[in-house]
Amino acid sequence: MSAISHRLRITRRDLFAATLIASGIGVLDAVPSHAAGITLNETGSTLLYPLFTRWIPDYAKVAPDVTLTAAATGSGAGIAGATSGKAQIGASDAYMSDELFQQNPGIINIPVAISAQTVNYNVPGLNNAGLKLDGPTLAGIYTGKITTWDAPEIAALNPGVQLPHQAIVPIRRSDASGDTFIFTQFLDFSTQSWEDKIGYGTSVEWPAVAGEQTAPGNGGMVKALTSTPYAVAYIGISFRDAIAKASLGTAQLRSQGGKFLLPTVETIRAAASSLDQRTPPDERFSLVFAPGENSYPLINYEYLVVQTRQPDAQTAPALRRFLLWAVSMEGGNAQKYLGGVGFIALPDFIRALSEKQIALVKSRDPAAMR
Repeated sequence: MSAISHRLRITRRDLFAATLIASGIGVLDAVPSHAAGITLNETGSTLLYPLFTRWIPDYAKVAPDVTLTAAATGSGAGIAGATSGKAQIGASDAYMSDELFQQNPGIINIPVAISAQTVNYNVPGLNNAGLKLDGPTLAGIYTGKITTWDAPEIAALNPGVQLPHQAIVPIRRSDASGDTFIFTQFLDFSTQSWEDKIGYGTSVEWPAVAGEQTAPGNGGMVKALTSTPYAVAYIGISFRDAIAKASLGTAQLRSQGGKFLLPTVETIRAAASSLDQRTPPDERFSLVFAPGENSYPLINYEYLVVQTRQPDAQTAPALRRFLLWAVSMEGGNAQKYLGGVGFIALPDFIRALSEKQIALVKSRDPAAMR
């Protein structure tokens, strides 16, 4: 199935659970900028959260009349927070499904950067080896068909490496997560059996696997992987410093063109450039498993999900101004912000689409629109 035709599957159960989390907005890992008259609350993606912590202090200087807060609650909670109105900004690594998009008229999905995801492991003695993995092998691990590190499928990808005969511990997210969306979409696009039986989404019906573990958020994934020898996990690239500090391994992943790659500016940009011109006006589009030998397979747009009709004449322009700053090369898309979390800036074509969507944000009161 083509990556172009796929749409995210988020169930009503996911939204209900995420809404419960979103109702506590500003409590979990909340970061305020300063006291002011207008407040813009963000909640959602733990992958985007490190970028917000870099944005907030500088944006306080750009807009001293605005208080910007961020809370790392997971992408599912971000979407639920925006659709319910409990947050002005929902951060998500996943675009909304067609079903949810149609159920929530007036909601838009605005890409603000391009990010990546890493597959990490904790195999004593091999964490510096850059083990090679691919979609079918990871699908085998997460379905329980591949159970040991020296399994023939892994050994074939890593000739000459002395792999241990130890059970693999797969770790996955416990919350509705955009990282799960990215990872399962990669497995879906690269493995027919995964597509036919499991699919992708912010949460899926994972097969039961002996010894498996779950963890909330990217920080939880790093912690669980660090404390669990012979485990494997998927983690957002904005946590690469934590991964390095914990001396965890980062796998080389096979691209659609057959080359094993790590996520770098060059490989992320190669993947984005092969697909960005196909992005539709509503910008709900997958960059996962992009064509090309040098295209890193786990990349995505980072979305800010917002309502186009804001409750008052003060919030609407404040929100527009922040969103325009976030996508600007002189603002939030500057290298000094994105480089620190492993993201790359939006291509000009995508930035223009995002700016057109941002212009749709208005006050609910037509007389107050500006």
